[in-house]
Amino acid sequence: MRFVNDDLRWGIIGCGAVCEVKSGPAFSKIRHSSLRAVMRRDAFKAADYARRHHVPKFYTDARQLIDDPEINAIYVATPPAQHEEFAIRAMAAGKPVYVEKPLALDAAAVARMRDAAIRYQVPAVGAYYRRALPLFNHVKSLLQRKEIGKIKLIAITTLQSRIENRSTQAQDNWRVNPALSGGGLFHDLAPHQLDLMCWFFGEPLRTNGKSFNQDKAEPAPDVTTLDAVFPSDILLRGTWAFHVHESAARESCEIIGDQGKLVFSFFSGAALEIVKGADKQVVEFTNPATIQQPMIEKVAAYFRGEGNNPCSFEEALVSMRMLDSAR
Repeated sequence: MRFVNDDLRWGIIGCGAVCEVKSGPAFSKIRHSSLRAVMRRDAFKAADYARRHHVPKFYTDARQLIDDPEINAIYVATPPAQHEEFAIRAMAAGKPVYVEKPLALDAAAVARMRDAAIRYQVPAVGAYYRRALPLFNHVKSLLQRKEIGKIKLIAITTLQSRIENRSTQAQDNWRVNPALSGGGLFHDLAPHQLDLMCWFFGEPLRTNGKSFNQDKAEPAPDVTTLDAVFPSDILLRGTWAFHVHESAARESCEIIGDQGKLVFSFFSGAALEIVKGADKQVVEFTNPATIQQPMIEKVAAYFRGEGNNPCSFEEALVSMRMLDSAR
């Protein structure tokens, strides 16, 4: 593996909204790491990001950023349609890559990215950053010590109203354009949710799902259901709908065992309910302001050969196949 024997000098391809607070600032907050260049096709927006975040260089062409000899690590944060091209180009140049979720448009593209990482022997990580947050690490530890006994069922519910969902109202509405995103809002939110289930329980034995475009307000499906069977006959049922009345909106995960259950949200707050009989305990967690920073710290350590891969492309391929099963 071609690890980086130096401080990491990052370049971001696609310095859009996600990079403002969630990820971008972290690259210069951690040890042995700094953000040195950004790229966006719109020169004004690229220059503006660089100025506000004190980044020395900006580009409008991803190839120029990848070929910059100063840059030795790449973060791909474009819409998913471009992930494969830019990630493979960066790996071919010998530069490790951290790629936003979903990793690509479909599992076939992720498999090609995985194969490229093996071929070029370059570190490659998927940005499934919720693996590094305190809430989900605590959930995993409770499951490992069988706090709620043998796990039987998992119920994921994600119901949003169109009023609530600001991304569908944005001018740059790529998330509901399947050619750019791979699907609709299911493909934007479910990657984190399904990746965590695979991280908790392993690769599913079977998965099947269905997607519908009931309202036809956008070109992408707005309702998805998905069922999966994990090892030890753990059953998952998920429902995603993005057109419900605001009174019905909710987002939750219930993991049910034969001695209790865990209840939490993936995206709304950071509280965990532990229910065992008549007893209910609520544990509160705090997410960092730059929410990807804990994951990026792990990525940087891996790129420098000082830690394990926090989310390999092989692992990302598993949850991508689950997404594909619901098309």
